[in-house]
Amino acid sequence: MIDRSNRLSFASDYLEGAHPAVLRRLQETNLLQTAGYGLDEFSEAAREKIRAACHAPEADVFFLAGGTQTNAVMIKAMLRPWQGVMAAETGHISCHEAGAIEADGHKVFTLPQENGKLSADAVKACIDAYRQDENRDHMVAPGLVYLSFPTEYGTLYSRSELEAISAVCRASGIPLYLDGARLAYALACPENDVTLPDIARLCDAFYIGGTKCGALFGEAAVIPRHDAVPHLFTLIKQHGALLAKGRITGVQFDTLFTDGLYDEIGHTAVSAADRIRAALTAKGIELCFGSPTNQIFLLLTRAEAARLQEKVALSFWENPDENHTILRLATSWATTDAQVERLLEIL
Repeated sequence: MIDRSNRLSFASDYLEGAHPAVLRRLQETNLLQTAGYGLDEFSEAAREKIRAACHAPEADVFFLAGGTQTNAVMIKAMLRPWQGVMAAETGHISCHEAGAIEADGHKVFTLPQENGKLSADAVKACIDAYRQDENRDHMVAPGLVYLSFPTEYGTLYSRSELEAISAVCRASGIPLYLDGARLAYALACPENDVTLPDIARLCDAFYIGGTKCGALFGEAAVIPRHDAVPHLFTLIKQHGALLAKGRITGVQFDTLFTDGLYDEIGHTAVSAADRIRAALTAKGIELCFGSPTNQIFLLLTRAEAARLQEKVALSFWENPDENHTILRLATSWATTDAQVERLLEIL
């Protein structure tokens, strides 16, 4: 039995509560009376700041409580009943959302991936195969492309890769949706060349993650073109995802998008991860997938994994063979120098 009482934890990037600045602002505004359902002044201030950051002045912005909920609502809103969504076979909606998309009546087309990423060619091949099939009227039609940025492997799409996928989608009349649960960590990565305005320009909808990026909870769904997803407010309500006290998410995102806090949060996590990556490499521990963001995947023997987990809580990822295990280590906005130093000592 592992003694968990004194274990260091790098198991995920949502272990802590919220950034102190977010908590302060929630406390400062706690006794103010506001309208409900996100119609308050804090939510509107957050929307304006997000529109400015995205260079999308006409964007619709909605606040939801969590990532699975946001993906389910947005994908449902963007698909017709006979359509499905294309995603990497390792994509979050394919593997880790308990069939939330299928539960809403939509098929997930799982496409080949490389280091967690879809290619424009894979998307085009799926669309072409359907359209060239003489029996297509008996089949689910591909109607949406889902990406995550960073991917489940912590990897990044380049601007050119995102542009190529967007071009295929627009040529085919199929919308592109991006899951940004860990978006702060992608934007802060030195290897990244994609900006928020790029995402708003190339995607038909996306969300900005808060739950894993400094908020108590909450995600900001952004539709760059006004009213491109009609009746979304009503659909959010229908899915039990409309917070009566919507000001709670509004206050949080207003704070996260004030004075560069969202950027700062990302840099803290990636900087800590870079230090850990360097130490792991120096120790000869093999890293998987080439992740440059806040997630690090370690390839260990079963014995090595067991020894490490006696002192550090990590997430199990997969067993690539009978002798090895891949574990995930994640830093966050709250990772401290002291935690990094203690991990390096253990290593």
